Amino acid sequence: MANNAGKTVATLLIGAAIGAAAGYVLGTDKDKRQEQVDRLKKSIDKLKDKMSKKTSDLEEEIFSA
Repeated sequence: MANNAGKTVATLLIGAAIGAAAGYVLGTDKDKRQEQVDRLKKSIDKLKDKMSKKTSDLEEEIFSA
């Protein structure tokens, strides 16, 4: 019985999170939303660059050891 209650609460929380995200996306104007997406893309690109540099440094360290 307790397991079913846990699943129900988890399902309700997931549904609330999805609803909040959908409401936020639909509630913001297109320009602001596009600006946020562009900032997110730039952040992801920076993260990719950092990760590729670390990967190449790690490979160099492994092969030169």
